[in-house]
Amino acid sequence: MYALADCNNFYASCERVFDPSLNGRPVIVLSNNDGCVIARSNEAKTLGIKMGEPAFKLKELIETQNVAVFSSNYTLYGDMSQRVMNTLASFTPDIEIYSIDEAFLGLHGFAYVDLMEYARKIRKTTIRNTGIPISLGIAPTKTLAKVANHIAKKQPQHQGVYMIASENQRIDALKNFEIGEVWGIGRQYGKLLTRYGISSAYDFTRMPAGWVRQHMSVVGLRTQKELLGIPCIDLEHSAPPKKAIATTRSFGEMQTDLGYLSEAVASFAASCAHKLRKQQSVAQVVMVFAHTNYFRVDLPQYSASKTITLPVPTSSTIELLHYALTALKSIYRPGYRYKKAGVIVTGISTNQHIQTSLFDSIDREKHNKLMITIDKLNDKYGRNTVKVAAQGTGRKWRLRQERISPMYTTRWDDIITVKS
Repeated sequence: MYALADCNNFYASCERVFDPSLNGRPVIVLSNNDGCVIARSNEAKTLGIKMGEPAFKLKELIETQNVAVFSSNYTLYGDMSQRVMNTLASFTPDIEIYSIDEAFLGLHGFAYVDLMEYARKIRKTTIRNTGIPISLGIAPTKTLAKVANHIAKKQPQHQGVYMIASENQRIDALKNFEIGEVWGIGRQYGKLLTRYGISSAYDFTRMPAGWVRQHMSVVGLRTQKELLGIPCIDLEHSAPPKKAIATTRSFGEMQTDLGYLSEAVASFAASCAHKLRKQQSVAQVVMVFAHTNYFRVDLPQYSASKTITLPVPTSSTIELLHYALTALKSIYRPGYRYKKAGVIVTGISTNQHIQTSLFDSIDREKHNKLMITIDKLNDKYGRNTVKVAAQGTGRKWRLRQERISPMYTTRWDDIITVKS
């Protein structure tokens, strides 16, 4: 059996942990630069606030309904996620962290355990340890566990826990589950299946396997078998290395100066380099892009990108930064107000087997030792404690976060003081 643990309204729940006055009050969290809604409490959903809705359109509703609004605080959310995952891992050694707020738990050695009671214990302990409410769905496959979790979350009578253990429970659950909501189906396959009159997950399980294979390849066939209760997707205990890594940002204020743009791109390149080292990889291709604000029709528009193939794959911040800035200088045009820029690295391979160049003049052993030292210092004392000078210190290009909450768990100055 598998269990899917999913945090309820995760970002909004993180804000509530440290401010109990938010309980029962509508809460929304905004995207980068305080643009659109990316998280909502149940109370906010009841008000009709939709995911992705621009914040400026909600101004009147926010004021009249006393909606609490927060800028996204990813440092806080990431730390709270780690606390939740650590708690979940104490209940089974078999765990796959699927996203910042979801994890699959393997329950294969629990034949003589009351799984419903065990799931309730997991939920109660997680709430007690972290303050984050979670829902648990239990089923014979990961895809069915997703369905069970949906039921646990949407139907209050189950109190956050639901298990698909019998054939009748499986059929009943799938008959009431829209095909477009099935994990692994996706929007395009959802449209295809709807055209053929397949509206529920149960309808999909009744389709001939040959038809599914023909129209949806082996991926669709695997999903169908999972819905039939036949396990086809194992737990992934470690995330596979990424084939491409990107760091992109919209600026809080549009930028015209090459110097500030260079600081931003340098910081993005440094972030990509750190992510490469974290997964023990190197990259051979760097792409840099920059563009103006498409929605400002009153301003001149410009968009460009530049791709550079490196002579030797690397994860050195110094090297990636050099090539990224070279690319930026080749595409920069004065007279435009830039809204967004980014760095994308591809051609990723393991750092264990690097094809060097006969004419390579870089002291790679020295670079590697320097990067290891920088990473250790930044891990211990905080991100960007040590950085390359080209990244700058002003961060005039940083995100607009006018409503960000304190970093309660990761910054000494923001730790809550309890007065007794």
